Amino acid sequence: MPKKQVRVAVGVILEGDRVFISLRETRLHQGGKWEFPGGKCEENETPAQALVRELHEETGIKVNTAVPFMQIEHDYGDKAVCLEVFLVRDFSDQPHGREGQQSQWVPLTSLPEYPFPQANKAIIEKLLGKK
Repeated sequence: MPKKQVRVAVGVILEGDRVFISLRETRLHQGGKWEFPGGKCEENETPAQALVRELHEETGIKVNTAVPFMQIEHDYGDKAVCLEVFLVRDFSDQPHGREGQQSQWVPLTSLPEYPFPQANKAIIEKLLGKK
């Protein structure tokens, strides 16, 4: 039986040449790795709606505009994901780890220095113009 694919809305929050990332809790799938904030799409929710809700819950920002960036399907073996990735440059309030997670602004060029889940590597490559 094929495994259920989890749809996830991901926000690449940008400000100039910096991007906002947060550290996944160790108890979570792919825990202890950095990520672009976001979360699972609820049953009757579009990826854009999920993005707005999740970014508010996780980072405290209000998304004014989000632009679709890419879609990634990845199978981790124990879980399959479909990432709906958006660029978020237009937002209100300053993002922070609203759920107590470690988070920070980093220069785009330093993203390869951080451990990210495998599915996020394509996002980093595209952001850095390598794809």
